[in-house]
Amino acid sequence: MENKADILSMTPEELSEFVCSVGEKAFRAKQLFSWMHKGAQFEEMSNLPASFREKLTECAEYRLPRIEEKYVSKIDGTVKYLFSMIDGECVESVFMRYEHGNTLCVSSQAGCRMGCRFCASTLKGRSRDLHASEILGQVIAAQRDTGERISGIVMMGIGEPLDNYDNTIRFLRLVSHPDGLNIGLRHISLSTCGLADKIRTLAGEGLPVTLSVSLHTPDDATRNELMPVNRKYNIDTLLSACRDYFDRTGRRVSFEYTLIGTKNDSPAHADALAARLKAGMHATCHVNLIPLNEVAETGLSSVNRKNAEIFRDRLAKHGINATIRRKLGSDINASCGQLRLRRAEKN
Repeated sequence: MENKADILSMTPEELSEFVCSVGEKAFRAKQLFSWMHKGAQFEEMSNLPASFREKLTECAEYRLPRIEEKYVSKIDGTVKYLFSMIDGECVESVFMRYEHGNTLCVSSQAGCRMGCRFCASTLKGRSRDLHASEILGQVIAAQRDTGERISGIVMMGIGEPLDNYDNTIRFLRLVSHPDGLNIGLRHISLSTCGLADKIRTLAGEGLPVTLSVSLHTPDDATRNELMPVNRKYNIDTLLSACRDYFDRTGRRVSFEYTLIGTKNDSPAHADALAARLKAGMHATCHVNLIPLNEVAETGLSSVNRKNAEIFRDRLAKHGINATIRRKLGSDINASCGQLRLRRAEKN
């Protein structure tokens, strides 16, 4: 960031040190922190001296992601954003309206290196990690654009959050700070493809987020084919880490299971999944069934609603709580990855 201080990535304590280092009083840090988390630009920060704002312009980097493309669903009001960062890298965010409040799905990396076969986000690989300010900036920019408060976050956009661990943890502490956006950690879900070592580390952070684990199949052979991460952390290793997360945090783990036609959607797969979870978790868990969002480049097909319901009911007979994810923004391809992919192919 041109050797300027990335002030939106700073905690209030770090911001206080920075403010003092440029000759200002420490109390200005709280004012600056509050203004930035509202999305205000320097010229809008009316209670900061003009001389201080000039210093900030010279030595600080603070720019929210820029909206390159925006699509609003005519069905349910879901908003999909393609944001560009200061270096031109693009990511996607999705603003979703629920009865209990508004939730934003954010990206944590520009691209992804995990290689999951069914995912559009990984087709061009990973360009770089996002800074904590760039993850946070998606929330601030979306809230400023819609004029509506965001009360929940899902880290399920482009990238693997635990592959960008330090910036993800910093983001979680910033977005939940009471002097900023003050979004409760229990209203934040972090999705991972299964980096078992980082799950164990996350369990010790004291951050009561909901862990959402992309499982997608009950057997290692199929998961090896669909998700290369399984060759390093197989299902038993992953479930052991998830059980540790539950034991240490008391937070129920949610398992994402994308239903892919002929790959993992049969009653036999449901039976095997139930058996695997009951043996591996020894704790309450939830399965979130997701009919595949088809991406032409993958060659994989989705399932119809009836088959999804059969799968869900089969799990329920085994005592496994499962729901079928409500599909929002179906008329704007609200699932992440496709806008960035399309833009990359144009360039």
